Amino acid sequence: MAVVKKIGRFFALSFKEKRLFFEAYWTLGLMRLYILVRPFKHISAPLMQYASQEEASVCCADPYLEKEARSIGRAIVRAAAYTPWQSACLAQSLTAWKMLQKRSIDGYFVLGAKKENAHDGTLAAHAWSKCGNTFLTGKEGHENFTPISVFGWNKKLSKETL
Repeated sequence: MAVVKKIGRFFALSFKEKRLFFEAYWTLGLMRLYILVRPFKHISAPLMQYASQEEASVCCADPYLEKEARSIGRAIVRAAAYTPWQSACLAQSLTAWKMLQKRSIDGYFVLGAKKENAHDGTLAAHAWSKCGNTFLTGKEGHENFTPISVFGWNKKLSKETL
């Protein structure tokens, strides 16, 4: 019965939401593949590195673009729940980058870390993406992580692809 309910909810989505879902699903797969086969320094090379989230958050002053970015974020989170591969926070943040950049919408993502175990010094990592002050992906639990790096993109950035 749960499957029927999920199918019904999918068909209740608007055409735009369905299109964004499939684009997010496909892009999540590509980003997962890139994470597995390429070093992060190559993946992040076309991005700008900011000193802080405050510096990066000046984007998305346009309410229409922020609304569009929120729709994209919802599609990414929705699609990530249905992928047969692991679509963790980094893949979701990279997907937000590609989908927003394609639409010339500014944004940024943050890589954070925390000590997982004080005894052996293991670290846990998390990534979250934002447009201005609006969370797109990775909001849950982000406050437990200390930001390490902030990467952003904007319309002036070249459309270089991975």
